[in-house]
Amino acid sequence: MEKRDLNIYRVDDSGKAVAPFFDGGVAAGFPSPADDYKELSLDLNSLLVKHREATFYARVSGQSMIGAGLDDGDILVIDRSLEPADGKIAVCCINGEFTVKRLKVTDGACWLMPENEDFPPIKVEEESDFIVWGVVTYVIKAV
Repeated sequence: MEKRDLNIYRVDDSGKAVAPFFDGGVAAGFPSPADDYKELSLDLNSLLVKHREATFYARVSGQSMIGAGLDDGDILVIDRSLEPADGKIAVCCINGEFTVKRLKVTDGACWLMPENEDFPPIKVEEESDFIVWGVVTYVIKAV
């Protein structure tokens, strides 16, 4: 199992997480004229956080989920109020260690599935100390 040092952070309620927002988009092809943009502001908390008291941020550490687009250093937005379900990406605690994996529930068994063939799936055994800590709702990419 890929060991993780998971740093978990609460949503900051002291103010808004506001940043400039260019509504006209940023061209990924040919550049558009600079005078075509309109500067607005965007509150990231209102966009990314649906359940403030149950939402946390955590930094990805490791490579086991690169196939799902979760890269080392990315920030996860985790909602603890959502029900875990088959196919969801979740932050789990198994035998005292945090990990982020895709849930697979089949034939009465639960598996924590990596999205990198270099890492094996983890079967949650009856004797495992296991909880789904929260469901990942968004990923903020590090570049």
